[in-house]
Amino acid sequence: MLFEASRAKAIEKLDHFIENNLTDYSKLRNFDLGPEGRSNVSCLSPYITHGIINEKEIIKKSLDKFSFAKNEKFIQEVLWRTYWKGWLELRPNVWNDYLIELKKIREDFKDNKEYLNAIEGKTNIECFNYWVNELKENNYLHNHSRMWFASIWIFTLELPWQLGAEFFMQHLYDGDAASNTLGWRWVAGIQTQGKHYLASEWNIKKFTNNRFQNIKLNENAPPKISEKTYSIIRKDFSNPQDIQGKNLVVFENNLSFEITDFKENNFKKIYIVAVKNENRSIKLSEKSVEFKSLLIKDQEQRLKDNSMECEVIDISEIKNIGNCFGLYPTVGENLDYLNSNNIKLDFLYRKLDQYSWEYCNKGFFNFKNYIPKIISLQKVSL
Repeated sequence: MLFEASRAKAIEKLDHFIENNLTDYSKLRNFDLGPEGRSNVSCLSPYITHGIINEKEIIKKSLDKFSFAKNEKFIQEVLWRTYWKGWLELRPNVWNDYLIELKKIREDFKDNKEYLNAIEGKTNIECFNYWVNELKENNYLHNHSRMWFASIWIFTLELPWQLGAEFFMQHLYDGDAASNTLGWRWVAGIQTQGKHYLASEWNIKKFTNNRFQNIKLNENAPPKISEKTYSIIRKDFSNPQDIQGKNLVVFENNLSFEITDFKENNFKKIYIVAVKNENRSIKLSEKSVEFKSLLIKDQEQRLKDNSMECEVIDISEIKNIGNCFGLYPTVGENLDYLNSNNIKLDFLYRKLDQYSWEYCNKGFFNFKNYIPKIISLQKVSL
């Protein structure tokens, strides 16, 4: 698998998938046929996570090809990340508590043999070891394999879900605080209390076309239990009125200014923020850091090609910029840095998030009922 770090390559990948593979997506999407057999899924998530392409343009292109009825499952999957982000925005303490728990657990397990064997792919479970190596090699896993992996980690290897979520964040090109943390919580059974996901031998064999043997799992484990509950914290996601002539700060989740809702605004200068590992609670792999760096350079070049004044800066330099707005980075490492260093920014929010997040107070099955409305508000034809 190859994820080339440019918007041009992302659009090429999107167009190829829609033209050649979208029609069979609902039928084939759950099959993991290995890194060389990914035509059944779009593999766009590393680009969506960084805002290289966005949900709106993906949905528009898919609807230009097929009707909403034929696209519905694909559109739902595209908007899962939007939903997870909205859910976490309304309950940001879930992320804060995760980092607190992770710090303690990380110290407790630093010399744990079972944990070290797991992250090195040296368990007695063939498929799990394969996915560990695939993750490190390709910085991507099929969504179904992510679920199997997390279930094996939690219920068969009996390791803390917090460490598994960290392992994913370190290596996944599409890792983000919301989808990763909440996905692991869901598998464990604490996101939807009492409802967990248990991987099974028959399911793995069926959806990998019997690629693996020696799949002996704990298929009867009870869900994990958490005493913590989180009330919704209401926020104001409205945008300021006058944003002309100001500076703009862009974080790693919005690296295509030319497709944002604010592309027509006359900003004085655009600052693209890079975040060093030393400023992250979860240290990323060298390949993940390099991927982000290349995406940032690609955005810088595109802005310069359009004669826009821009500069790449370290996140610590934001405090030196005056008279500026910031494209909202969402709950996660970037926002944590701003808050912990008392750096105040007036944020600009995407219309898609403003429309969507009000429906993220409950589960996804409730959210998906509003997808046609959300799309219509984004002026994407059904």
